[in-house]
Amino acid sequence: MPKSSPMVHEARLLGILDTAADGIIVINAKADILVFNKACEAMFGYAASDVLGKNISLLMPSDFSVDHDRYVSHYLETGERRIIGIGREVRGKHADGTVFPLELSVGEAQTPDGRQFIGVIRDVRSRKAVEQRLNQLQAQLVNMARVQAIDEMGAAIAHELNQPLTAVMLYLQAVIRKTSSDTASQLAPQTLEILNKALREAERAGGIIQRMRHSVERREPERQACDLNALIDEALELVLLGHDIEGLQIVRDLDAMLTHVHVDPIPIQQVLANLLRNAMEAVRKSDRRMIKIQSMVSGGQAIVNIEDSGPGIPPDGLSNLFKAFATTKKSGLGLGLMISRSIAQNHGGDLTVDGGGDGRGATFSLRLPLIVGSHEQGIADQ
Repeated sequence: MPKSSPMVHEARLLGILDTAADGIIVINAKADILVFNKACEAMFGYAASDVLGKNISLLMPSDFSVDHDRYVSHYLETGERRIIGIGREVRGKHADGTVFPLELSVGEAQTPDGRQFIGVIRDVRSRKAVEQRLNQLQAQLVNMARVQAIDEMGAAIAHELNQPLTAVMLYLQAVIRKTSSDTASQLAPQTLEILNKALREAERAGGIIQRMRHSVERREPERQACDLNALIDEALELVLLGHDIEGLQIVRDLDAMLTHVHVDPIPIQQVLANLLRNAMEAVRKSDRRMIKIQSMVSGGQAIVNIEDSGPGIPPDGLSNLFKAFATTKKSGLGLGLMISRSIAQNHGGDLTVDGGGDGRGATFSLRLPLIVGSHEQGIADQ
């Protein structure tokens, strides 16, 4: 079998390098580019013929390129490695001037033509975009948790203080009526004035609590046209963030027509996130971990059903499920479902539950009205 010429070997090697998914660049000791594969052409926007024989600083931003030749010279003189054999993140410059992040690994080879350096390059822009999105989601999740915590705290304070404060007001009113009508029990005018002041302050505190309850439970929604399915997907993305989802099956059955539901997006997304979080908790110890999310239109309403494959809710737990401080969890105030139903009802809808049982998990149904005269009315009439 005849031996292949060096040129054939070189062509074969270049052909192999051109199939690599990562960029591969070979330079000599002078930092001149000897090899520039297809992945590099796509990454940097140069044809190989445009860069071969040129200094690699062409592919670097100015603040990095001025030092590169010095780094190579320093290594050749001292053997001290600063990047060779060590992967690191650097920046590259596209032909259009765009600077973008790269992951670079550099190796060294002794050849008949002298030392050569092989760089394997990976474009990490997509990874950076994912990391940025992750940071945004984490910030959004923290903010949503903070809003929910404030809501829960406000509801807890209002609920806890309302009853004793009402009792104080009734006692003060009884004392004032008694002393005003019974001459034998009359108090000194100054004492009676103090009692009246105390009653007025108690009534004022009651008014503050009522406003707190209204702000938490019955704030007028700031409605806008929203894609309900997008709210569901965003809430799901937030809830899954940072959780172990191995073995968890998410089934989405979303009605594509639900793109313009008029709701206040922040509290509705809060409701969806709370329901999804509860579903994840319900299936945590189940052999089959499945959550089914369904959106649909029925009876002039947009409906979101969230079904889990958990053990269901026992009948004796259903009656108190939407009441304040009714919880089976080790942590939490037991206000999530109460506030969620309040938000739904404040939109003119409701939040209901089928407790399941007999091998079925629970299904929560969020119902929201479709606005008459809008795009949804046409859907409702179909």
